[in-house]
Amino acid sequence: MPEFSDTEAFLDPDASREYLRSWKANAEATAARAQAMAEQLGRLRVTAKDDNGLAEVTIDSSGVLLDLELTERIHRYAPDAVARAVMSALRAARQTAARRAQDIAVEAMGPDSLSARTIADRMREQLERPEAGAEPGERG
Repeated sequence: MPEFSDTEAFLDPDASREYLRSWKANAEATAARAQAMAEQLGRLRVTAKDDNGLAEVTIDSSGVLLDLELTERIHRYAPDAVARAVMSALRAARQTAARRAQDIAVEAMGPDSLSARTIADRMREQLERPEAGAEPGERG
């Protein structure tokens, strides 16, 4: 995009029109990248298991639980151990989703983009926040 370094160039009608065309094209390209990023984030799904293989969860880009599968092995464990397994799988899925969201934002908007960093930071904060009702030793 051309820069105006002096008043004379700024007042030149042709240069001003070119500057505005360039500015508009840049804004349209940024909007298209942002739309593509939003669509990718909307499709993001992450599945993770706990370390003991008791639970598998699938979440969306907001960290919302979409699916929970428990293995037959849960019958050999106390309910609180199964609950910890579910929460462990959920934390793992959220951490992975936060990393993928950052990758999507950087790929769409560029590594030096303030927008990409801001979006990635907000998603990481949302996804990696401690779960409500988790025991103090279980927050991660």
